[in-house]
Amino acid sequence: MNAHVQAPAVSVKTTCPYCGVGCGVLATPDGQGGVGIAGDTAHPANFGRLCSKGSALGETVSLDGRLLHPQVDGARTSWEAALGTVAGSLRKIAAEHGPDSIAFYLSGQLLTEDYYVANKLAKGFLGTPHVDTNSRLCMSSAVAAHRRAFGSDTVPGCYEDLDEADVIVLVGSNTAWCHPILFRRMIDARAKRGTKLVVVDPRRTQTGEEADLFLGLKPGSDTALFSGLLVHLAATGAVDAAYVADHTSGFDGALERAAAIAPSVAAAAAATGLAEADVAAFFALFAGTSRVVTAFSQGANQSAQGTDKGNAIINCHLATGRIGQPGAGPFSLTGQPNAMGGREVGGLANMLAAHMHFAPEEVDRVRRFWKAPNIITGEGMKAVALFEAVARGKIKALWVMGTNPVVSMPRADAIRESLKGLDLYVVSEAVADSDTARATGKRTVLLPALAWGEKDGTVTNSERRVSRQRAFLKAPGEARADWAVVCDVARRLGHGDAFAYANAAAIFREHAALSAYENNGTRDFDIGALAEMPDAAYAGTPPLQWPLPKRGKGRARLFADGQFYTFDKRARFVAVQAPALAQPVTEAHPFVLNTGRVRDHWHTMTRTGKSQRLSAHRAVPFVEIHPDDAVRLGVQEGDLARVSTPHGTAILEAMVTDGVRRGDLFAAFHWSDATASDARVGALVRGVPDPVSGQPELKATPAAVAPAPYRNRGFLLTRTEHTPPAGWWWARATVEGGSGLQFATQESSRAVALMMRGLFQGLELAEYADHARGHYRCAVYDGVRLVACLALAPSEARPGWESAKAYFAADEIEPAARRALLSGRAESASAGPTVCACHGVGLDVITGVIAAGAGSVEAVGAACKAGTNCGSCIPEIRKLLPQVLARNAA
Repeated sequence: MNAHVQAPAVSVKTTCPYCGVGCGVLATPDGQGGVGIAGDTAHPANFGRLCSKGSALGETVSLDGRLLHPQVDGARTSWEAALGTVAGSLRKIAAEHGPDSIAFYLSGQLLTEDYYVANKLAKGFLGTPHVDTNSRLCMSSAVAAHRRAFGSDTVPGCYEDLDEADVIVLVGSNTAWCHPILFRRMIDARAKRGTKLVVVDPRRTQTGEEADLFLGLKPGSDTALFSGLLVHLAATGAVDAAYVADHTSGFDGALERAAAIAPSVAAAAAATGLAEADVAAFFALFAGTSRVVTAFSQGANQSAQGTDKGNAIINCHLATGRIGQPGAGPFSLTGQPNAMGGREVGGLANMLAAHMHFAPEEVDRVRRFWKAPNIITGEGMKAVALFEAVARGKIKALWVMGTNPVVSMPRADAIRESLKGLDLYVVSEAVADSDTARATGKRTVLLPALAWGEKDGTVTNSERRVSRQRAFLKAPGEARADWAVVCDVARRLGHGDAFAYANAAAIFREHAALSAYENNGTRDFDIGALAEMPDAAYAGTPPLQWPLPKRGKGRARLFADGQFYTFDKRARFVAVQAPALAQPVTEAHPFVLNTGRVRDHWHTMTRTGKSQRLSAHRAVPFVEIHPDDAVRLGVQEGDLARVSTPHGTAILEAMVTDGVRRGDLFAAFHWSDATASDARVGALVRGVPDPVSGQPELKATPAAVAPAPYRNRGFLLTRTEHTPPAGWWWARATVEGGSGLQFATQESSRAVALMMRGLFQGLELAEYADHARGHYRCAVYDGVRLVACLALAPSEARPGWESAKAYFAADEIEPAARRALLSGRAESASAGPTVCACHGVGLDVITGVIAAGAGSVEAVGAACKAGTNCGSCIPEIRKLLPQVLARNAA
């Protein structure tokens, strides 16, 4: 392993860098550049539990693929030269084209301190409003819904509400896979107090499999469901009339609009495509239960009507007064580890700083606090519009920090092309080979950033809890903290006095002071109690939940007193628009393409892709398709299928499942050009933005799908990465001991054999060939060590790789194993495809223990440990139980 220099073997409390749950992690360096990982039992977000991704963090800290030195136009250079290029180019571009020709695109992966100085430099000193973040793709519709309803971007509840709710409604959230530790709390609540789970989602996800009531509604119809619910609450006397009269406004208008959308249970059922009985059951359950939490996430937010969806949900909670109370309230589940921190500092284009916006008095307040010479006075361009401005040539300089928009943004192909026109393209990044780092402008500067385990600062999770990310590994190469790099550029631009921070603690103190500045309870975000925190206290501070005013007490829940952050202290009901997809399907594109995540990978796999455990569960890019659609199109399970939209194409492996509706497709967005030949799902999506939030539609793009036949399929395992020839379809995954490719090709077995002989000249090749039938296997040895193996067969008989991966993991293999590699017959039983990533338990092991008598999830866990850590594989285990038991009974 390409490892860090030795670090002291002292356990450090830090925070997981993945989703917005914000789990506490105990990291113990091993002195060899690696680290042992455990959950922090004292952290209130997770109490020691970690999901599969968090558990495998120790497998992701190698320096393989890291950007370790500054580069200008592909050539290594010094920090002095790189920063001089950045500062000089920014100065020149601002002088020639104005400061608003400069833009920053930030990330929910940044620490709050990094975010703060980048936002301050851009909006207060450079004078550009064009600062946005990948959180625009994540939670900006929730932000907009909060602001419309509450007058502030406030998450009113806390995680304890999940423990105390009697009904939890999950809207557009595959919580079992995307927020597994919170899902375990929900399952624990069901066991402890009988909590009912309602899942609202077009896909029957793993979360839907666990639901007491699953509502598989039509894509985009969420507002109809919750409009119908509001009408039902009013019609059945479930509205808290006193609360509505005393603490809200706009109820009559919102109810009138809701009645126009879904005036009855039958109308709601018709609008959503749900069974009338299921809609009635949901409405009765919500109306009859006082402790209801409605948690919503990307499935609701990533929509051209995402803000309305959030407000339709909030309307129902305001109508019943179920907000700010134990076990009750709307709850936005945040996608990234510091999307909340980015919102706090003002890292979105429609914010200024510290939950302040662009009222004249707010602009003046921030100007005075920062002593800013070039304070902006209005909103900048949001992500979709920002990249469109790059394409038009309006934006001349773009600084990207800690994100991979060339993969994750909608119309990603067009974005990659547009970057070529930039006069200055700066990427602050830990990874050298991300698609975004490999893109180029007219002048391209790569700045090596610290990664998780190396950087030091704070993040804020979904329940407003600020936690520390602490360094436990030494900075590799010449990598530096993002905040320090921004401050160096600011000094070169003549703003040194305003950016003379000694450390991250000094930035945090200023951030906290700004939150309290002229606040006096008028703004929700206030951590003034931390504004004078000394360095030592900052270093050791435990997780803290805001608000934390200098005077007064903090609160786990907000709005319990019925006081909101509007001018009259009343919450606002919002009259939402009737549901409609931004783009209807057509004859040429008759399917609705939904996009999202898988259980064990994160974003574009620059971190999780290093782990063989996390790469095992979903090793290839895939598209889910309903069985009826698959039959009609002639697509079978495991076939390759071409998914196309007006914006791009991808070739994905078909997963035939009734978990998607007829006419719907689902594809995960994780794969990039670094990990697959033709699987950048972001390139397929149009991304029509929500008119309020600017968040792009990523859940409903018109698409077509057709078979993509290849002559042969196979796999190649190697100790170092190899890229197949042009024209091959392939997907790369980390395997124990090296790198694995699954591929498809039109080449013959003879041509593949020649390729292997050319690749591994001078080494021992053991081969089996039946070219008449198109079969070929090859094992390559360097002495006694297996250094590569390949298997190829016609597509309809494609070889599996589980046994070969097991042999490849060993330093030496026995003669029987050598024979098995060539024959394709395992010498012993395989564990099968991974189901439980936490404990590395395969499908065949689980079905074996079920067949041997393990008749429940708990019994399976006792027999083989599967499902006993984070629990995200429990839905899959539960689904296997009746299948295996039925086979045994037969």
